[in-house]
Amino acid sequence: MTLHGSPPLYLTFPGLEALGLPHATTTRHCPGVTSPSEPTSPVGPAAADVLSEAGIDLARVAYLRQVHGADVLPGKSGGGYSGDADALVTTERGAPLAVFTADCLAITLYDPVAPALALVHSGWRGTAKGAAQAAVSALVARGARRERVHAAIAPAIGACCYEVDAPVIDAFTRAYGAAARRWMTPARDAYVMLDLVRANDEILRAAGVERIETSGFCTACRPDLLYSYRRGNRGRLVTVAALP
Repeated sequence: MTLHGSPPLYLTFPGLEALGLPHATTTRHCPGVTSPSEPTSPVGPAAADVLSEAGIDLARVAYLRQVHGADVLPGKSGGGYSGDADALVTTERGAPLAVFTADCLAITLYDPVAPALALVHSGWRGTAKGAAQAAVSALVARGARRERVHAAIAPAIGACCYEVDAPVIDAFTRAYGAAARRWMTPARDAYVMLDLVRANDEILRAAGVERIETSGFCTACRPDLLYSYRRGNRGRLVTVAALP
């Protein structure tokens, strides 16, 4: 990823930049990111000023009350609260979509030819329920082709820091069978370390998405840069993108 500002205020992906997609994921240093009370806009005027540098007009930003599911909704025309779900999709140029995270994954999905854009919030519940697959299907329904979709996974908690127990293990096993074990490393008794990034990477590839970027940053390992609920940091990161 590319860091912007000193200290870094937001991050971007080289692959999405090369495709001309205005996008960003804020860091803990970005001003104007709102508190997690919902439903509310994820950004205030100060963040809008910063992210305008990334080519994003947040006056029209669409956002959700995220509920740890797999439903996909269209971004509200003109911006604003778009409903209770965990993924947004649009074919409207210049209309930003936003999701917020602080350990969960924010996934940007973009077909530059259609053009069509989706943003996904996916933690362990959303991953088990198929949030990423649902967003890919929503793009295809709007004219995208799976092999043209470019995916980017923003900073999230890594396998190094994400210890889970039976409820999570069972949910993944029910959803993905034996494949789920590839994403788990044994830890202390009855616990495993879960690799949500690898899981979603493989899930997206199985859904036909061939080009996937990951950040390489673990939110729990980088308290200097990012927020992590697991580390007791209650701020949030916002990932936003808009069709050019």
